[in-house]
Amino acid sequence: MKFWGYEREDGKVGIRNHVLVLPTSLCASDTTRIIASQVEGAITFNNQNGCSQVPPDMQLTMDVMTGYAANPNVYGIIVVSLGCEGCQCDLVISEIEKRTHKPIKRMVIQEEGGTIKTVEKGVRYAREMVTAASKLKRKEFPISKLIVGTNCGGSDTSSGLGANPLVGKVSDKLVELGSTSVLCETTEFIGAEHILARRARNEDVKAKIYDIVYRYEKQLHDLGQEVRTGNPSPGNIAGGLTTLEEKSLGCIHKGGSSVINEVYEYAQDLKTGDGLVTMDTPSNDAVSVAGLIAGGCQLVIFTTGKGTPTGNPVAPVLKLTANPETAEMMKDNIDFDARETIYGPRSMNELRDSLLNYMVDVCNGELVRAEALGYVETAISRFCNYL
Repeated sequence: MKFWGYEREDGKVGIRNHVLVLPTSLCASDTTRIIASQVEGAITFNNQNGCSQVPPDMQLTMDVMTGYAANPNVYGIIVVSLGCEGCQCDLVISEIEKRTHKPIKRMVIQEEGGTIKTVEKGVRYAREMVTAASKLKRKEFPISKLIVGTNCGGSDTSSGLGANPLVGKVSDKLVELGSTSVLCETTEFIGAEHILARRARNEDVKAKIYDIVYRYEKQLHDLGQEVRTGNPSPGNIAGGLTTLEEKSLGCIHKGGSSVINEVYEYAQDLKTGDGLVTMDTPSNDAVSVAGLIAGGCQLVIFTTGKGTPTGNPVAPVLKLTANPETAEMMKDNIDFDARETIYGPRSMNELRDSLLNYMVDVCNGELVRAEALGYVETAISRFCNYL
């Protein structure tokens, strides 16, 4: 199985060819929005963080920013900062260069003379970089070059019964073909962590699976909080899910039946050809997806029972549902109707092949609904409150 993508100097392969206008903080985000809005082929996002953070919290923000820059879907980066924030421009560039050697431009609003001058210069930089990116031609690559994230949101009973098992079948096939498949959402391992641990490659990976679950619960308990007060969510409950454990048993189906080879921290650099792995992320849709894409996923498969418009600026977020009502009501946002996983007549393997073929089309350039609609929301995991 093959797809057509853009080869990067580090050997990774992108399925998109973006120029990322990267805000290092909230104070630079509107400026990057103005720049990117004027240049077709440029992308950006609203960075809510980047300042007034303790070091571990700032590191999570740095990891996502540098991971977005290093993602193979990005050709080059224009780094924009205000100038006085915690995530200083040169610090961010230094961290990016540890992960990738793509074209980079630097701008500091306080040094450029304010917003208008920064925008004028940034637009010129972006147009030059987009032009250079346009000279790259797609080449054919084996599907083993893909790192695919799996996620779920707005789950209901159809998620665990149909959509997630289908994604599990796709995950197993990707592993068989030499790709990396990433299972995440640590809070939705709770109550099912022992099932995942039994599939660990070795005792070290087994211990890591237990550790990320217990660590997550402990952090909440240290604040006097309990994960079950907010998970399942009101939408999950309305969709028929009664307990977190029930939700977890549905969630882990996305990992199929393959051996779990490694556990990655949030936004940590993922490897190609790694088989099935897990990443420690929250269950919040945008936060979890950001961690996957910062880790290097070129594509995220996202199941939903109730429906969601979730997207991302850097990588396609392909959404599917097994709920026929959602497939009709949310057709503007759903890419793949998986109701047949429950109602037939096609078999699970037939649907697996159909979804895989559609994934290849997306890799080859077909836009998913979130891309066509312009959904680019990003949220970043937090360690603690702002200073």
